[in-house]
Amino acid sequence: MYELKTLLPKFDINLPKCMYEMKNLNTTTLAEDTHSGGHASVSNGFLKFFGMTITPTPTASAVSTCCPLDLDKLGLQIQQILKVSCDDAQSVVQRQEKVLLQLDELKKQLAGIRSTLGLCQKGLQHTSFVSSNNGGLREEPLHDIVINGHPNFIPYALLAMKNAWKELFTIDVKTFTHSTMNDIGKEAKAFEEALKSVPINPALPKVNVTLIWKNCEHTEMISSPTMYVPIYGEVNIIRYLGRVGPTEYRYEDSLLCNEIDAVLDICYQLLRCTTPKSKANMIRTLNNRLQKQQYFGGDKMSIADIGVHSSLRRMPSITDKDLTPSLLEWRKRAAKVTLI
Repeated sequence: MYELKTLLPKFDINLPKCMYEMKNLNTTTLAEDTHSGGHASVSNGFLKFFGMTITPTPTASAVSTCCPLDLDKLGLQIQQILKVSCDDAQSVVQRQEKVLLQLDELKKQLAGIRSTLGLCQKGLQHTSFVSSNNGGLREEPLHDIVINGHPNFIPYALLAMKNAWKELFTIDVKTFTHSTMNDIGKEAKAFEEALKSVPINPALPKVNVTLIWKNCEHTEMISSPTMYVPIYGEVNIIRYLGRVGPTEYRYEDSLLCNEIDAVLDICYQLLRCTTPKSKANMIRTLNNRLQKQQYFGGDKMSIADIGVHSSLRRMPSITDKDLTPSLLEWRKRAAKVTLI
C-alpha cells in the first residue's frame, strides 16, 4: 500500500481543569489486544483486524482473507464499554450529591452570619409588588435594600422620609463603613445619629435599608438579593421608595403624577449643576412649578417636596438669598415635616 504522511503533527494540548475527566475507552495497544482477546493483533508480520488478515509485501500490494466474526468477543467488548459508562455516570451522581451537601452547609453558615449581624430572620412584613400567577395577581414581599453612598453626597432623603413617614411607615436604616473609606467625616456621623434618633414603630409596615459608606461616584441602590441591578441617583431612589412606601405618598395614580415626576427631574438636574447660572435657572424653574401652592404636590406634602428639600440640603452653596419668597416659605413648611 502507499505510505501516507502525517497531516497533523502531535500537539501538546492543555485541557481546562474545570471539566469532568472521562475515562479513555480505547487505551490498549495492538500487542495488548493479542492477550486480552481484542479485535486487532500482530503476529508473524501479519496484521489481523476484525477477522481480516492483511499481509504486507514489498510491492505495497495487499491480500486479504475473510474470516468469521467472533461475536462473543465483540459482545464482551460492548459490555466493558457500557460498564465504564455506568461507572462514570455513578461518579457524576456522587459529585452532585457532594455539591448539594456543600450548598446546604453554606446556607447554614449564611444564616449564622445573618443572625450575628442582627438582621431580620422573619419574612418581610410589607408587600408591594404584584405579579401574575395562573392568570391572577398576587403580592410579592418587599426585599431588604442596600444603598451605597459617598459621605460627600449624603442621601438626606432617607432621613426626610423616615421623619415624614414615622406615623405611616417604618424605614429601618443601619449604616456600615466600607474598607475604601478611612473616615466618613463629621457631617455623615451627625446624619447617622439623626437616623438613630427617629423611633421605630414595630406595628407599622417596614422596609430594612442598609446604608454603606463607600468610595463610589454615584449613590446607588440594590433592591434585589439575587440580581445586581443598581438604581443610580438619590432622586430615583426616592421614586422607588415612593412606590413601595405608604399609600398616602404613592403618586402613580394621582392626577399630579406627571407634575411630580417633572419636579424630581429638575432635582436631578439641579444636583449636577456646576455653575451659578445653571443653578439659578433650576431655582427659577422650581419657583415656576411651585407658584402659590403650599407644596409641589398641591395642598399636601408629596415625594416631590422630599426630593427638592433633600437636594437643597445637599447643596450648601444655595443659600436663602438665592431662593424666592415662595420657595423660602415652602422650605419652612417642609422643614417642619422632614426635620432636616
